[in-house]
Amino acid sequence: MSHLNYKHFTLGVEEEYMVLDPTTRELKSHEQKIVSEGQKIIMDKVKAEMHQAVVEVGTDICQNIDEAYKDVATLRKTISHIADDLGLWVAASGTHPFSHWQSQLITDHVRYNQIVNELQEAARSNLIFGLHVHVGMEDRKMAIHIANSARYFLPHVYALSTNSPFWEGRKTGYKSFRTKVFDKFPRTGIPDYFESIEAYDNYVNLLIKTNCIDNAKKIWWDLRVHPFFNTVEFRICDVPMTIEETIAITALFQAICAKLYKLRSQNMNFIMYHRALINENKWRAGRYGIDGSLIDFGKESEVNTRVLIYELLDFVDDVVDHLGSRHAINLVHKILEQGTGADRQLAVFEKTQSLTDVVDYIHDQFLV
Repeated sequence: MSHLNYKHFTLGVEEEYMVLDPTTRELKSHEQKIVSEGQKIIMDKVKAEMHQAVVEVGTDICQNIDEAYKDVATLRKTISHIADDLGLWVAASGTHPFSHWQSQLITDHVRYNQIVNELQEAARSNLIFGLHVHVGMEDRKMAIHIANSARYFLPHVYALSTNSPFWEGRKTGYKSFRTKVFDKFPRTGIPDYFESIEAYDNYVNLLIKTNCIDNAKKIWWDLRVHPFFNTVEFRICDVPMTIEETIAITALFQAICAKLYKLRSQNMNFIMYHRALINENKWRAGRYGIDGSLIDFGKESEVNTRVLIYELLDFVDDVVDHLGSRHAINLVHKILEQGTGADRQLAVFEKTQSLTDVVDYIHDQFLV
């Protein structure tokens, strides 16, 4: 299989962090100070988000998982130090355990003002923190093919990332409540299957022509062929609590793409499933994380989620060494053993009955 070119699968990782007041542990506007200080050190790798208590970072284009690891670790350290200097904290969780969105300020920026103006309360309440992983493709034709097939695995990886069990001071009963909040936006969730890149472009152009959107970045699906880069962008995951978890999930998305590419180059295709079926699994993953069961559509039966994740690891195993990512993929086992961010947040809460302690724990884990 060595003739296959695994060089295409470059990586880009974007994470959204929450900015906290160290005294109250509430979300706090950093008045873009973290961004302006950060830009002096890491240039455009840090930017403001719609809510002023959010900071977004993005890596360079990384050739492999080791570069991605180094970049993510550096970004987290840099932002953490800047926040400390400003008397603030940063932390990574899909939702803040108890802050209320009503009291959070919106960043004054044309694009955000437009979104709030159009989406109103749905936009103002969208105080959530995600992870976006870009995997490079040789061209957009290959990207749409891989995106179509990769949809099936979204719930499996999402289950591993679940890190938002609390919302506005309440235990939600979900391992990931973040997607429940985001569901209020249009054009979210699992995308449909597109038979060609032309069909996808026609869809986007129709939306632009009819004033539904002004550009393709307002398509907020769980996975999309990026409108401007040759990448498949995975957007379903909560931002993971630790660097290691982010790297494990990034490596898994890359391996899924490489495996589907390999099958394609052998004229084999992965079965396409309907969005409605994949949605059942997404719901289960958000509700139960890695502790529930997902549907195995081939067998038409429920299967323990952990078992399916081990099966996924077997499925991608033959491309992992080509990608040089085995050590990163192995971190998935650690998540299965120690629990996801959500499991660990809930464990702290069970022990202390204090959401403040949960915030402290999330903050302590930021550079792990």
